[in-house]
Amino acid sequence: METRTWLRTGLRAVAGGIFAVGLSVTNIPLLVLWIVALALSPVAGLGLIALPFMTLVLRARADLERKLAARAGVVIGRPYAPGPPLAMPGGWRRYHWILTDQATWRDVAWLVPGAIVSLGLGVISLVVPIYGVEGIVLLPFWLYLGTDWYGYGLFWPIESVGEGLSSMPQGLVILAAGITAAPWLRRVDARFAKLFLAPTKAAELRLRVAHLTVSRADTVDAQAAELRRIERDLHDGAQARLVSLGMTIGLAEEMLDRDPARARKLLAEAREASVAALVELRLLVQGIHPPVLAERGLNGAVRAVALSLPLPISVDVDLPGRPETPVESAAYFVIAEALTNVVRHSSARTAAVSIVYDGGRLAMVVSDDGAGGADPRAGTGLRGISRRLAAFDGTMALSSPPGGPTVVTMELPCVLSSPRISPFSGTG
Repeated sequence: METRTWLRTGLRAVAGGIFAVGLSVTNIPLLVLWIVALALSPVAGLGLIALPFMTLVLRARADLERKLAARAGVVIGRPYAPGPPLAMPGGWRRYHWILTDQATWRDVAWLVPGAIVSLGLGVISLVVPIYGVEGIVLLPFWLYLGTDWYGYGLFWPIESVGEGLSSMPQGLVILAAGITAAPWLRRVDARFAKLFLAPTKAAELRLRVAHLTVSRADTVDAQAAELRRIERDLHDGAQARLVSLGMTIGLAEEMLDRDPARARKLLAEAREASVAALVELRLLVQGIHPPVLAERGLNGAVRAVALSLPLPISVDVDLPGRPETPVESAAYFVIAEALTNVVRHSSARTAAVSIVYDGGRLAMVVSDDGAGGADPRAGTGLRGISRRLAAFDGTMALSSPPGGPTVVTMELPCVLSSPRISPFSGTG
């Protein structure tokens, strides 16, 4: 690890430890207030409002802990069952939902041990670096104070300048050890929180079913909209041209004997109309399944898209085979949509596409050096990507801080077939 990266990671972990210490202090008051709200349950009006409200606060605290864990490299899923569709936090249905959701009680059970562990590890991650800094700057203070009762490291007390000088290398070692250990301490804290705050097997299954239900509904809606678009394009485009073509050929048949020159002109117009109709049909089919995808595979198709866009785009593909046709088509369209978003919205100078297959999942990363600030709520492009991936149980993750860079990470579970020989099957 580079020194700069090591230092930045360690200092962030130390700052995270300080933040964890501050948050851990809130756990005990939060537990007391939640128990008081639970105790007020017999008072129907007050209890039905107080407990749901305090549970919202409790879950906000747990969600904050999940964010801290994610920064430490430990992902903790959100385990809560979908609540009743109520605008207000009170009500019997919401009260019942809270008490019957196991995740609520797991959050409550985490408050005390979580506070103890976060406080202890956070204090260690803070005290060790501070002690190291103390050793580095100790000698001038010792000389100024002129006392022999103060000690550091191996020397208690410090009785000579030589012993005072030894505090500096000791402090550097302790500071380096503290910065090195801080990320590890944060991960230990995060893994302990995961024991309580992560979904159980039953909760994961329940959330999985809920996610699939929503994603399948979105997929059905998207497919219905796509079918309406195809129907409209056929009706307004190719069908209209074919009807006109038939009428033109009919007129040419009628005029073939009376006015051969006019008939030949009509047949020439019919030929031009047939060419235009064929082009429209090809474009329509390309929107359903591009021919380049069938001919060259995902690697060649993505490279063709990259070459057609007005900025340099590097493509790196490592696929030992080809995904199934529906998955391959979905992968192509989400990458194409992500690259289109780069051109339209990012003001980027360069972009990159990476496609790898690992552990039964097709991972696709589209990145750019643009202005950042991408938000799925601000447009339909990223939402469309998410919906298309969800149809195949895929996922999308977005990182786009203001100022960039923007990184869109997409994954699709799939199985690869045997590789097919293609001039575009290399990696580059």
